[in-house]
Amino acid sequence: MGHTATPPPATGGLTATEHRLANGLRVVLSEDHLTPVAAVCLWYDVGSRHEVEGRTGLAHLFEHLMFQGSGQVKGNGHFELVQGAGGSLNGTTSFERTNYFETMPTHELELALWLEADRMGSLLSALDEESMENQRDVVKNERRQRYDNVPYGTAFERLTAMLYPEGHPYHHTPIGSMADLDAASLQDAQEFFRTYYAPGNAVLAVVGDIDPEQTLTWIEKYFGSIPSHEGKRPPRDGSLPEIMGEEKREVLVEEVPSRATMAAYRLPHDGTRESDAADLALTVLGGGESSRLYSRLVRRDRSAVAAGFGMLRLAGAPSLGWLDVKASGGVEVAAIESAVDDELRRFAEEGPTEEEMERAQAQLEREWLDRLATVGGRADELCRYAVLFGDPQLALSAVGRILDISREEVREVAAARLRPDNRAVLVYEPAEPADGSGSGSEDDENELEETGQ
Repeated sequence: MGHTATPPPATGGLTATEHRLANGLRVVLSEDHLTPVAAVCLWYDVGSRHEVEGRTGLAHLFEHLMFQGSGQVKGNGHFELVQGAGGSLNGTTSFERTNYFETMPTHELELALWLEADRMGSLLSALDEESMENQRDVVKNERRQRYDNVPYGTAFERLTAMLYPEGHPYHHTPIGSMADLDAASLQDAQEFFRTYYAPGNAVLAVVGDIDPEQTLTWIEKYFGSIPSHEGKRPPRDGSLPEIMGEEKREVLVEEVPSRATMAAYRLPHDGTRESDAADLALTVLGGGESSRLYSRLVRRDRSAVAAGFGMLRLAGAPSLGWLDVKASGGVEVAAIESAVDDELRRFAEEGPTEEEMERAQAQLEREWLDRLATVGGRADELCRYAVLFGDPQLALSAVGRILDISREEVREVAAARLRPDNRAVLVYEPAEPADGSGSGSEDDENELEETGQ
């Protein structure tokens, strides 16, 4: 059964239909005949927040295992078949979900659906000690390369642990610890699959140059026979007080190219009007070279070589506001923090100007349109809203909610949340005197989402 949505306001005419198989698999289809390609996106409602103490990193490790062969596809066959057909693919893990995706020429769509169904239905038959050890080493090496052995690499992990207290489901990041990765057994992986990789715990979106009737026929053919099963354990409660009530601070002396100050603020849950207002506030303050903090610290004071403020939206816990400033050579962190707090106080009192508000809304609108303009991006957004908020149609009207936020709402959320007693602060001091030879700028997206392949 399915229905076609009436396009909500500001969807650009995009539509999506929703269906559900007897085994519980939710299906979302969106036609777009602009180019002869189709995207397949499969979200499983499992991420690092579902892990238990002593087994951190298991969701991410299992994402890797999903590319190690299934019942009818051996070894690296999934990659070989998709790329041989002219397609692209990957998978990622976050706090709140694990996703897998392919973009294929239209005439190869059936292949992608068959491949995803084969590993959903038969991965356990191919999972063995050899593949477990292989991918354990891959993930451990990924941790070394992206966290442990690069400047500022553990910053996000440390700030997350400070912002979300011990025992909280978001206290640890998806990469997991070395000790827990070593401790994970084949039995742990098998149990993880049985618990979370069920049709009823997944959303499948297919977007692009598709025939909906034919696509549904293929989905029923390949996914419909996969048995449904219950037993998923709900994630632990992620609620926390809106305000931390104190500033937490840690100073590290490491081999880094320059001094840095980074901070994590506790922000409203994703899916709320307040979270949209917070996103706009951080965009005005630190979203690009026209932002207030960049203009003040980098252009005017020349006390920093990089300054940014972004938001990690979270549905099951307070979202995270991420401030990252790399100092110019010889500049003390205290001077930078004083300037940051001065800008935050002024913003809390005055809010954004009309021009800043328009620019921030246009920036977020452009980002939204960019995501929905590609078949892969749209499939991912449809899955996201289906898994986290129960309604994929919300993806098509997200920009309207951003454009509806007022300047006063932005000021209010900044005044309420961007304050010293609601942040965790991490200060980096170089082991050798800072010479300003480099910015130390890292791709923070790598900290927010674990890329599996």
